[in-house]
Amino acid sequence: MFKGIFKIGQRLRNPSLTTWFHFLKASETWPLASLEAYQLKKLKELVAVAYANSAYYKNIFEALGMKPSDIRSLEDLKKLPITTKSDLLVYNKEIHTNLTFKKLFQANTSGTSGESLKFNREELADSFNRASIYRGYSWYNVNPWERNGYFWGYNFSEMAVLKIRILDSLQNRFRIFNYRKESIDFFIKKLKNAKYLHGYSSMVYETAKITNSLNLEKPSNLKMVKGTSEKIFEAYQEEIQKAFGQRMISEYGAAETGIIAYECPKGKMHLNMEGVIVEEIDHEIVVTNLQMQAFPIIRYKLGDYIKLATKTATCECGMQHLIIEEVTGRIGQPVYGKINTYPSLYFYYIFKNLATKQGLLLTYQVVQEEKGKLFFLIEQPLDDRQLNYLENEIGVYFKEDMEFKIEHSQNLSTPNKKLKSFISNIA
Repeated sequence: MFKGIFKIGQRLRNPSLTTWFHFLKASETWPLASLEAYQLKKLKELVAVAYANSAYYKNIFEALGMKPSDIRSLEDLKKLPITTKSDLLVYNKEIHTNLTFKKLFQANTSGTSGESLKFNREELADSFNRASIYRGYSWYNVNPWERNGYFWGYNFSEMAVLKIRILDSLQNRFRIFNYRKESIDFFIKKLKNAKYLHGYSSMVYETAKITNSLNLEKPSNLKMVKGTSEKIFEAYQEEIQKAFGQRMISEYGAAETGIIAYECPKGKMHLNMEGVIVEEIDHEIVVTNLQMQAFPIIRYKLGDYIKLATKTATCECGMQHLIIEEVTGRIGQPVYGKINTYPSLYFYYIFKNLATKQGLLLTYQVVQEEKGKLFFLIEQPLDDRQLNYLENEIGVYFKEDMEFKIEHSQNLSTPNKKLKSFISNIA
């Protein structure tokens, strides 16, 4: 029944999805050279469309004295300037193309890192993005219409909850609305027949902890546990594995870029090369969306730190799609010492070093209320030896320029919100 409902909804909303899915299943076996040839073909199409139909990009090309025909290789993409979130907001109308599409959807970003962005996305691009997700599902033998548990943001108004429950029921989906014992118990009972679990990684983790602490019966039919929209701390995995019998895998993307990468069963994050070109510039990700023409996204600085693997890196799964080695987290506001200013990337390395050198896996949140002072909130309890490790590692990066206080055994759960690893309250 749910497969039928899904197929009807798909034909009505995303008629090109099936075609895209078959294309992506075929292209996942392509050699790297073929993938890059396809990227170049789509890039040439994109810049031609942007130049002819977007006032914003036409102005950029003319200011550079360039024509779309000057883009002859993937390397030539670097001749174009970086686009920022501010550009997409300020020049929103000018970036949109004047093309006419049979069907448009209004997309918007969550706004958790600033003002929410609204833009139009045509059906072909929307369907491609959904097909990219479903290709990832197929690697785990999961169908999107199968029974699934969902962790996402929600509104607490009665009408909103009612609407969510109706939509969830049509999609064979159920979700948790709070962390009370009876709600967790009810949710876990529903998981017995579920095939996959997905949503905010911190919410999946919190539910796993409670499930384990209450010794609730563990689901045995799950084929995939997927985290998205947040950093997946390695410290999450033990609890999630114990509660749900699966490690959490990662789906990486954004509303404006579409799916960027998906984790394969061998544990590698493969770039969705048919949909995006990814550059790493000073540890930051820069993304070009190859499929969206209603609102072209070219060389967009998304706001995440990443590390790309070398082009020669391979994966046991056999796919030759390039690999993201690490998604290290959001680029937050600057970290202010008494004298100097530091990137928030430092926190990633502090805790990575603890994991690598000491085997200490920690879930953390760092808060700065005033310059030269930091509060490190750690979820796990720490003994004196572990505290000393952490203090020494912080000292390596900030030396005498920063005072800090460590508070461990903290509850970092944020129901209905993304967990931020760094919060700055300095204007």
